Amino acid sequence: MASSGSGYDLSSSTFSPDGRIFQIEYAAKAVENAGTALGLRCRDGIVLAVEKPLVNRMLVAKTTGRRIHTVDEYAGLAITGFVSDGRQIVNRAREEASNYEETYGTKIPPETLSARISTYVHYFTLHGALRPFGASTLVAAYDPGTKRHSLHMIEPSGVCYEYYGAAAGRGRQLARTEMEKLSINPARVASGGGEGEGGGGGGGAITVADGVRQLAKIIHSLRDDAKDKPFELEMSWLCEGSGWKHQGVPRDVIADAVEWAKKEIKDNAEDEDDDDDDEEEEVGGGDVMEE
Repeated sequence: MASSGSGYDLSSSTFSPDGRIFQIEYAAKAVENAGTALGLRCRDGIVLAVEKPLVNRMLVAKTTGRRIHTVDEYAGLAITGFVSDGRQIVNRAREEASNYEETYGTKIPPETLSARISTYVHYFTLHGALRPFGASTLVAAYDPGTKRHSLHMIEPSGVCYEYYGAAAGRGRQLARTEMEKLSINPARVASGGGEGEGGGGGGGAITVADGVRQLAKIIHSLRDDAKDKPFELEMSWLCEGSGWKHQGVPRDVIADAVEWAKKEIKDNAEDEDDDDDDEEEEVGGGDVMEE
């Protein structure tokens, strides 16, 4: 009975005999079935990208069901999962940023903003009258005081970690694998870890311009055009070029990145086909020994 959740999934404050909280797992499953959301911390800023499925051909694209929101001048959020749940998190984040600036007279630091949002999300897992948020949140923010930018991800359980590259949603596992190939972790690159495509200098981290193209490539490589529904790619950045203000990536830049990504995916597929053909020729070209 414990493994199926029967009798132990009626409240988010109830543990099963083996120590699981099923309502939190259900919330995580809601995120897994939603569009992929990616965040990449680059040398000169942060890029956010979200795959927004167009569930109805009659919907007006670019205006409906936004997944990326500006919280403060130097902070933005990307959400995936239940959009309605995500909007509540966005509203709370805006309140926290506004209250902090009103109280202390400075912009809220990224770590403080993420900690307060995660505390709010976690609160909804502690009471039987509430349910967990069915959304994961990526927080990109810049601290004018320390001149430091950071990327955090908050899960439905309220867990919050800082990342060089974060992924949530349906394609998170494959996306993480692809992001690990990029040179986004200065410590790994300094120790001889793998340098990825489009890598830049400055500690091994790639630039925001490269990050936009790489995230577009990752999201398009996760999709199967024959099975998946049409989607809109939402992207934003917070970087030196934008004065460290959270802004949407210009549509022409996104279009160029998507065109580059599709070309790269096609070229890689052709190279793999050529390699397979060469291997078949080598296997089939051996001498046959007669008895």
